[in-house]
Order: sequence, then C-alpha cells, then structure tokens
Amino acid sequence: MLHLINYILWNPDHEAFRLFGLSLRWYSLCWLIGLVLAYLLVQRLYKEQKIKDELFEPLFIYCFFGILVGARLGHCFFYQPEHFLSSWQHFIEIFIPIHFMADGSWKFVGYEGLASHGGTFGLMVALYLYCKKTGMKLWHVLDDIAIATPITACFIRLGNLMNSEIIGKTTDVPWAFIFERIDMMPRHPGQLYEAMAYALFFFVGWYFYRKHPQRVGSGFFFGLCLFLIFTFRFFIEYTKDIQVDFEQGMMFNMGQLLSIPFIIIGIVCMKGGNWMKKIEL
Repeated sequence: MLHLINYILWNPDHEAFRLFGLSLRWYSLCWLIGLVLAYLLVQRLYKEQKIKDELFEPLFIYCFFGILVGARLGHCFFYQPEHFLSSWQHFIEIFIPIHFMADGSWKFVGYEGLASHGGTFGLMVALYLYCKKTGMKLWHVLDDIAIATPITACFIRLGNLMNSEIIGKTTDVPWAFIFERIDMMPRHPGQLYEAMAYALFFFVGWYFYRKHPQRVGSGFFFGLCLFLIFTFRFFIEYTKDIQVDFEQGMMFNMGQLLSIPFIIIGIVCMKGGNWMKKIEL
C-alpha cells in the first residue's frame, strides 16, 4: 500500500456547507457558480452591444431550465433507459429527484444524472424559444451564449470532480487521483482535464471576441464553442472509465458518439460566415 502515497487521495465531503439547516452540496454550488458567471458575462456582452435590458432579463430563466431539463433527459434516455423506462415509478424519477425503494418507500437523492450533450441540446431549444418570445436574432444570441458557455462547463466538471463521478481509467501517471469512494486504484482525473480545457477554451473565445466583435451573429462563436468542447470531449473519453455497462466493447462510447454531430455542426457554423445571418430560425 506504500505506493499509494505517490498519488492524490481524493474523498471530499459532498456537502460544501450548511445554512439555516439546509445543506448545499459542492456539485450544486459549482453549477450555481458556473451559471452566475455566465449570467454576468452575457449581461456584459448585451450592454456592450447596446441591447435593451428588458431583452436580457428573461434569458437566464430560459437557459437555466433548458440546460437542466435537457441534461436530465439526456442522461436518462441515453445512459439509463433500461431503468427510467422500465416502470411508471422510475419514469417519475426522471422529473422528481427521488428514488423509489424496493419496499415501496422513497428517498430524496437529487438529480444525480445530468448529461452535457443533453444539456447542450436543451440550451439550444431554450434559446430558440427565447428568441421567438423576444424577437432577438437567434444566431446573435447563440454566439453570445457560446462565448460564456465554456466557463460554466468548467465549473460543472469541477462539480463532477467533487462528486467523484465520471472517473478516469486506471493509470500510473504521477498526478493520478485515488477516488476513495470508488476504489483504491490510481485513475486519470478526467473531470479535472476537462475543467482545465474548458477554462482555456473560454479565454480562446474571449480573445477572438475582442479581436473580431463584428462576427457576433455570424454563428462563428457558436461553432467555435461546439467544435472545441466536443472535439476535446471525444478524445478525452479515451482516458475515462465506462459509465454504463452497455459501453463495454464498443469502438466509440456513448459520449463520443453524441459528440460527433456537435463537432460537425461546429465546423459548419464556423465556416458559414455571414451567410448564417440570412437563415431565419
């Protein structure tokens, strides 16, 4: 067991702190920080672009519910359909954060499964509805949101790290983490790899925005965001352990398969240029 001291032992408490008897978990806190930072960044972009305040106010609500609903449905339908579609009780668990026990009782578990691919799709649907409601140009909104999205993705992955979930494959690299809740094997901290990459992608997008602010509305920033995040996501999957049993033996796992369409869309949007403005959605 002496060799284990060469690695990072990881077993943080789920709970960040308690306030007035209520528990706030690290995962929820990371989600909250990521969403608040995105909110402030997009608010700044709207002000710089001289967009009316009343057009910004409902944006956060649309984004919050779009991401949450999309991420939840994405996990349940893509990763655990055999559970959530096996009975009416389990189907209810998709929408209500409880788990029905074998003896007929239930317990509160929170939304333990959230998929980034589903969250991305849910966000796109929510932004479409927001634009229909406000009259904003969809490509303009998509570009603004895309500039801020990587910082939110960064904190979501930090939340996964605090939860010791989406763990990496076993490895002997000196920076390996031992996720004590899972086993005592040194593993790739895939969540940390992603968090660091997404933070870098945010600065890349911000740099391009400062150099070429006139490209907002062309679809370029939306495409850049999708291409960077999901291309990295495709390759980082090789360092991750399988999340569900049916991925065993697959050439590409579910995360990789779901990344491919987003990579293609990203390339198309980046190359589309000004003609994207002519597409009314």
